[in-house]
Amino acid sequence: MVTTTTATETAARAATIVSQYFSVPIAALEVKAAQLSAELAGSGRFGELSSHQLDALVEPHALNIVALSEARVYGAGFIAAVGLLADERNHLSWWQGDEPKRLLLAAQSVNKEHIDYSELEWFRVPMETGRGHVAGPYVDYLCSDEYTITVAAPVHIDAKFVGVAGLDLLIDSVERQLLPQLAELGASITVVNSVGRVVLSTDARHATGDAVRGGALAELARTACVGVALEIIAE
Repeated sequence: MVTTTTATETAARAATIVSQYFSVPIAALEVKAAQLSAELAGSGRFGELSSHQLDALVEPHALNIVALSEARVYGAGFIAAVGLLADERNHLSWWQGDEPKRLLLAAQSVNKEHIDYSELEWFRVPMETGRGHVAGPYVDYLCSDEYTITVAAPVHIDAKFVGVAGLDLLIDSVERQLLPQLAELGASITVVNSVGRVVLSTDARHATGDAVRGGALAELARTACVGVALEIIAE
């Protein structure tokens, strides 16, 4: 156990590392969301766009984000709000994988016409707040079946919400990139999300998805990460 002063300093350094890591994909997504908003506004009025037209608009943006070198982005794309498209109730326009391909939801396992994206945190929060959001960790049964963090940014046409631009980071990849840097700080570092669940930790006692409340970390101080809704606990 480190002293309180040392823990505070270490937590601040860890927060800087985590903030810098997430800043690149978040900034890239915000830029793409703004560009997509302008392109959607110029492509046709609300309710007249087809899913094929949407895919053609989204694909170059999604591939650009997946190709980011600073963070290993597993997937990216756009999720349309109900009413945006003429031919589908809602639509997931998404590319993912090491050699990115458009995600096709399996008809036998998911009825895509009846998915209510508004119930999912990464869609609901940007829709309700008009601001970007980081959701997770959660097991993404829709896209990867793995522990995932989703970064999402709202897209508007003339102030009307029409969907979210998003990207997925697999926890496995985030751990491989962040844990070595955090381990060098010489303390037990745990990253938690805004609802008090462990995102990752240098301490094997704290697993991804564990609740902080009621556990050994509950009474320890937290340090906020600038620009992303995550916090650091240093022991």
